[in-house]
This record gives sequence, C-alpha cells and structure tokens, in this order.
Amino acid sequence: MCGILACLWCSDDSSAKRSRIIHLAQRLKHRGPDWIGIFQHKGNYLAHQRLAIVDLTSGDQPLFNEDKTIAVVANGEIYNHEELRKKLPNHTFSTNSDCEVIAHLYEEYGENFVDMLDGIFSFVLYDTRDNHFLVARDAIGITSLYIGWGEDASVWVSSEYKTMHEDCEHFERFQPGTLYSSRERGFRRWYNPVWFSEMIPTTPYDPMVLRNALEKAVVKRLMTDVPFGVLLSGGLDSSLVASITSRYLAETKAGKQLGTTIHSFCIGLEGSPDLKAGREVADYLGTVHHEFHFTPQDGIDAIEDVIYHIESYELTTVRSSIPTYLISRKIKSHGIKMVLSGEGSDEIFGGYLYFHKAPNKEELHQESCRKIKALHQYDCLRANKATSAWGLEARFPYLDKEFVSVVMGIDPDNKLSGQKRRIEKWILRNAFDDKERPYLPQHILWRQKEQMSDGVGYNWIDALKAHAASHVTDTMMLNAARTYPLHTPPTKEAYLYRMIFEKIFPKQPARLTIPWEPTVACCTPKALSWFPEWSNNMDPSGRAAWGIHNSANTKLVSSDIVEPNKVEPQNGAATTNGATNGH
Repeated sequence: MCGILACLWCSDDSSAKRSRIIHLAQRLKHRGPDWIGIFQHKGNYLAHQRLAIVDLTSGDQPLFNEDKTIAVVANGEIYNHEELRKKLPNHTFSTNSDCEVIAHLYEEYGENFVDMLDGIFSFVLYDTRDNHFLVARDAIGITSLYIGWGEDASVWVSSEYKTMHEDCEHFERFQPGTLYSSRERGFRRWYNPVWFSEMIPTTPYDPMVLRNALEKAVVKRLMTDVPFGVLLSGGLDSSLVASITSRYLAETKAGKQLGTTIHSFCIGLEGSPDLKAGREVADYLGTVHHEFHFTPQDGIDAIEDVIYHIESYELTTVRSSIPTYLISRKIKSHGIKMVLSGEGSDEIFGGYLYFHKAPNKEELHQESCRKIKALHQYDCLRANKATSAWGLEARFPYLDKEFVSVVMGIDPDNKLSGQKRRIEKWILRNAFDDKERPYLPQHILWRQKEQMSDGVGYNWIDALKAHAASHVTDTMMLNAARTYPLHTPPTKEAYLYRMIFEKIFPKQPARLTIPWEPTVACCTPKALSWFPEWSNNMDPSGRAAWGIHNSANTKLVSSDIVEPNKVEPQNGAATTNGATNGH
C-alpha cells in the first residue's frame, strides 16, 4: 500500500508550506518507502509515498492526463485497468501504472466513473482548470482514508491521520464506497449494491458459481511485477486462497514473469494451532513455507508501535494487529512486497462461531450486512495498517466487489449452520470439495474456525491481560469513567491501550475515529440479543463462542445430515459432490 496526503484550498502557497507538506508526508514513508512525489498548484498540494508493485520504472506519482491539467495521487490497485484503457482510445498514456486510468476516466466521464474501477483504492484528483477536486475510497474500505478541515478552510485527505492531527481542527474517517466532490461540497455514495439495503436475497445456491467467482477474485489479485506471497494460517479461508493461487499462477502474467514458486507465511506461539495447520497445508500445496515463532514478550514489546501504526485502541483490533505487524516485518525481510490474505470470508459467509445461534435466515443476513459495513473499522484497518507499517501490501480476494455480490445474493437459508446442524461456512467448503482434483485435504477443508488471536496461541490473550494488570492499578480502574468519559475502558487491558494511544494522539477527533460498541466473539451489538448469557461478559474474545460449535455438532442426528457426496438441489440448482460436517 502507498500513502497519500493532500492539502487543498489552502490559503498558504509558500515554500515553507510546501516543506511542511513534505515533512508530514514522510510520516507515511513506512507505507511507501520506494519514492516520494509532490505536486503543487497555488495552495493545493498532492503528496505520494510510493510502494512500487506495478510498473516499477515509470509509475511514480502524482499521475497526470496528457496536458497535466489533472493530477492524481492514488493508493491501491486497479485490477481492470487494461480493460479500461481500451475504453479510452483517444487518450495517450505516459506510464503503465494501473492508477493512471483515473485521470483519463475523469476527463472522459466526469465524476461518474468511480464505479467502473475494479480494485482497492483511495485517491485524490485535482483539476487545475477550475480548482476542483474529487476524493474517493473503495467499496469495502480496504485502503485506509481520512478527511479533515483546517482553520483556513483547507481540506486535508490522508491514508493515516498521523499526518493531519496537528494541522486540522477536525478530521474523521472517509467512509467506504463514498466520494467527496468539491463542486457539491459534500459526500455521496458511489457504491450501492443490493445487499447494502439488507433486503433478504433469494438466489439459489450454486456451488460452481461460487467456486468460479472466488477463483476469478484470486487470479485478478495476482497482478504484480514484484515477488508476492500468501498468508497461510492453515484455516479454511487462507488455505483456499493459497490453493487457488497454486492452481492458476502458471497461467498468469506474474507466473510467467516471476516463476511459479509460491512463498507462504505463518506466525504463532510455539505449538500454536495455526503453525501446525499452516505447515500441513504448505506441504500439501508444495509452497516454500516460512514459519515464524514469537513469544508473548515479543508481542508485548510491540504494543506501542502497533497502536501508533493502526491508530486505534479498540481492544480486539490491537490484539490481532500485533501478530500481523510482527509477521509483516519478517515477510518484508524476505523481499516480498505483496501478500494475499483471507480477510472478509467470515463476514460474507456468516462464518464466526456465534452465527450458529442465528435464530433465522433473515437475522443471519442482516448481521452479515452489518459486519461487512463495519469491516473498514476493524479487520480491514488492522490488515491494511499493520502490514503497511513495513511497506507490505495485503490483498483480500474474499472482499472482491463482484464476489461479495455473488455471496450476498445467495438465499441465506443456505448459510444457516446451527439450525441446519452444519459446520460454519458450509456452502464455501462444499463448493471446493472436489474429489477428483482436491483443493485441500478433507480435514483442512472442514477444519473449525479459530479466532485469529487464539489461533496464534491459546495463552497469547492471557499474557496480554497479565501484562496490563501489572501496569494498570485498581485505583486507575475506579476512576476510569472520569479519566476517560468517552469510551471508558472496561478492563485493565483496554485501559493500557487507551493510555498509550492518548500519549500519541491526544485530540478528540482521533478518539472519534475509534469504533466503540459492545461485542463478544466478534458479534455486533444487535446480535448480542441472541445470547442473554453474554450480557455481562467483559472480554470480547472468541473464546466465549468455543462451546457453540461443539454444542451444535453434538446435537446432530441422522435425519439432519445430508447424504455424503450429495447436495440437495434448491429450486433447480445444480448438484455437486460435497460433505456436510466434520474436520
């Protein structure tokens, strides 16, 4: 991921202001260590810290149209840029950068081109002809983006708010699937899929449609001119991504240029579930596997750096960001700049263990919609910022715009697990249960989900709690509501993270970017009503859901089980081979 910073409509066009913008942009150097570029037109500044992945030689930013009246800085990847170039036959391109199409599409179509982009992106476009600017963020919010306002009415945009918190009176999250137009002086949604309304879909489940859509999502993310890898925890989601990559890499441009060797990476405490499962999947797929062990003290020592980079004190985000941050440093040391990862699968498939308790298909679907809408505040934020801390880009096939629409269009009755006496994400597992050309070993394909913080080692959370208890006193907790009236920390661990955050980002707008909702086992506040026994639970860990999966499966009776190797067709949907349960 690159880093972008823009200061627009600023009253100061002095050389001192330009130097200030460069200084602030260098706070994003971790995101883009390969080059810094800056564009200035009067009191408008665009700065870019580049992580070079596509077009290493000519793709430095800012990027321009032919006569350089339109300038763009962008963070992300436009996977369909070659197709879009074909729609612009009267335009001359000066680079092979995938993001250069943004300037030309704006020339051709005005502001209504953003939905044509297939990829992950945040960008700022400035039109020198009329002093107009346009800002947009990708559909799900995989790339991080913030917007702020200065005392002189200047508008600031940045990948991370550490560049703007000193110069802006107010700043906030830039919402996913949204654009800001200076002509309208306001925001509007450019991404309006059917699922966003939370209406209950009715499309029959077709396992081959699902399989083909995920394979397409993985393959398009193999667009790279630099070595890449896959994060491989050994769970279902990352293992399927690795398997599809292994199956199709040779057919891609990247495979032909860089070779077909795949590097896989896993992290955990000694003896953790992820290390064992990741190694087994790597052996099965024949990847070059890199296994990193960390100790609880390694993680504890990184807490302050992690909070600085992720710009959050939300407890589950900090917990899960630490292993991501540690492994990203190791991956970058191997010369890897990009990795594929499995984020988003649990949200779109209802894969968290608490989904076993969904009372009906309507509530399951609505909860899934809520989870996707919130991803930019949690998993996407963690995965983007914790990897970018070391100049590493993470790509998420499960959050492909087209794939999300396919999955969220399926009748959610097929996603019910508890009532159906099925393992979570059954429709995904079944779609890839190919007996003739197996994607994965059966016990991996049907392995139960682990919460990330627990998958790296079951005593990891206990070590964090013990560390916090040694630094936060009982008296501090008694006064927590007065010390921190907004987002009062309910536990000593949460209090510790808050103290560290306040030292780095002491302004109120920074606090307001943090999501603060009651949650247990990753559920949203509305889903807490499914579990009256969780009402007084102070720990959001997935451990609260450990009993759910086993309880559901022990209730299986023969009449509840679909015959092995047979899927009951729904409304004429095609049948395929598949299993229903087990690991």
